Amino acid sequence: MSTTNRPDTVRLTVAQALVRFLAAQHTERDGVRQRLIGATWGIFGHGNVAGIGQALVEYGDLMPFHQGRNEQAMVHAAVGYARQSRRLSTHAVTTSIGPGATNLTTGAALATINRLPVLLLPGDTFATRPADPVLQQLEVPYAGDVSVNDCLRPVSRWFDRVTRPEALIPAALAAMRVLTDPAETGAVTLALPQDVQVEAYDWPVRFFEERVWTVRRPSPDPRELADAVRELRAARRPLIVAGGGVRHSGAEHALRALADATGIPVASTQAGKGVLPHDHPADVGGIGHTGTATADALARAADLVVGVGTRWSDFSTASATLFENPDVRFVNINITGFDAHKMSGATVVGDARVTLQRLHDELREQTRDGERVPAHHVDLPYEAAYTAAKVTWEDQVSTAYAALEPAARPTQAQVLGALDALVDHRDVLINAAGSLPGDLHKLWRARSPHQYHVEYGYSCMGYEIPAALGVQLADPGLRVWALVGDGTYLMMPTEIVTAVQEHLPIKVVILQNHGYASIGGLSESVGAERFGTAYRFRAPDGSYTGAPLPVDLGANAASLGMRVLRPKTVRDLREALAEARVSDVPTCVYVETETADTVSGVPPAQAWWDVPVAETASRPAAVQAREEYDRQARLRRRHL
Repeated sequence: MSTTNRPDTVRLTVAQALVRFLAAQHTERDGVRQRLIGATWGIFGHGNVAGIGQALVEYGDLMPFHQGRNEQAMVHAAVGYARQSRRLSTHAVTTSIGPGATNLTTGAALATINRLPVLLLPGDTFATRPADPVLQQLEVPYAGDVSVNDCLRPVSRWFDRVTRPEALIPAALAAMRVLTDPAETGAVTLALPQDVQVEAYDWPVRFFEERVWTVRRPSPDPRELADAVRELRAARRPLIVAGGGVRHSGAEHALRALADATGIPVASTQAGKGVLPHDHPADVGGIGHTGTATADALARAADLVVGVGTRWSDFSTASATLFENPDVRFVNINITGFDAHKMSGATVVGDARVTLQRLHDELREQTRDGERVPAHHVDLPYEAAYTAAKVTWEDQVSTAYAALEPAARPTQAQVLGALDALVDHRDVLINAAGSLPGDLHKLWRARSPHQYHVEYGYSCMGYEIPAALGVQLADPGLRVWALVGDGTYLMMPTEIVTAVQEHLPIKVVILQNHGYASIGGLSESVGAERFGTAYRFRAPDGSYTGAPLPVDLGANAASLGMRVLRPKTVRDLREALAEARVSDVPTCVYVETETADTVSGVPPAQAWWDVPVAETASRPAAVQAREEYDRQARLRRRHL
């Protein structure tokens, strides 16, 4: 750092200025202030080592740094941190130009799809073009200003390329605006040409002063709120569908108060599961293709569905076949107008917590125009019916979790059952892909709003282990479990090294079932006969139907520095999980599961999911699958 002749400026490189600026940014919501960019993850190459790399050394006292092993994984770690922080704090991620930058794309898509903030700082090719092309430069015949970083445009909520030092000021401020906007947030990219990063400039001192970004809680429009109240008072079989927006808003208590007062049952999406604890009388579990029988039966009969903070993905709606009542109506509460206008219902654009509180107030007993308006509550027979159905479903969960033979190899459901018997509200389960999201959504008994951490917006294989690092960094007092199948583990075990380096005591449970079990089952159901989904040697006919591959993922985890436990039976599993839970070092529980689930089966899907099937085929499996597809597809409807 050097001073200039002007007392109101300071001479820094662009990279130094950016690091100092980021260290001074804060968020505030409900009077609670916290740092916006909690740390920076980085892998350095020629595109960022002399700029951002040097700046992070220069200002190491201001900006904590974490060393990553894979660029995509660094984004996942930042997203895990942001989700655990309720989107009020996040991390930055820096990479070089070239492969490092393009490796960010998957993580950026995940962040934006899930409406979670993360700041991406990829290096870029020279703005001054001293040589053309330079190393790792993409040459586009029709445009001279395109680089590989332009791949990040469609998956970013804000993108800018800082081609001159002074352009950093508006670019950085715009980036902070988007990161802290609850309706607009997602991945934000500031592409930084490597020559511009190291260029010096006289910066206004005020650029580095502490800045607080208020995270708004917009109130609903009175007319939209009145429409929602009218719909609720008229409904006989209402159902609330809680999405991730409830959690991001910190609206759990408001939702609980509304459910307590009205008796309206609450189903949840993958992102919303846990906003009510599993033992709350109104909680009826997950909804949609991976949902519970209780929630899906209520959805089929509902005359009013109130979506709160949900994107209404096809899993939540069972691909538009779930809500069967011909008279069903929708009320959509969302801070984002884009999502609030889905399902063509009554629209309420506003913060989830504020809106639920207003609904609660409006549904209480009150006097209007001199007349008494009674408090609203669902009919008691309706409440009794779903309460009984909830008990029946819980019995099915207990059956799936039960292990009749403690000396036998565990099933996947029994692994979840062993965890269920062990954890409390300070444990977090992280998952994203494979067959586990379906089993978890149906079976898991969430005890706190943060315990159920399943990324299903992008369902990205490889998310779990790096996200566990982010969650652990956000709250060191948690016990963080990354649940992965063998296919997912092979995608991205790299950040185990980071966990070991940073002494983060995450717990990784690897379920070895020798292949892509979830897609194998789906493949069978759509007539593709499990083709290419098993991890096996080739048979004499060339198919992958030989013996399972002799892969030892536990040995791989150990080679990366983890402590590894190898339970063989249900009894061993319980002991291993308990040992891992209290371990103060990164620990892996490697368990080979029973794939032929003859002991305790997970209940099948309770609703249909639209996966197109070959319209014409000669193989019987595909022909039969198409007949079933046509039958189910005829039930689709557009809610207008």
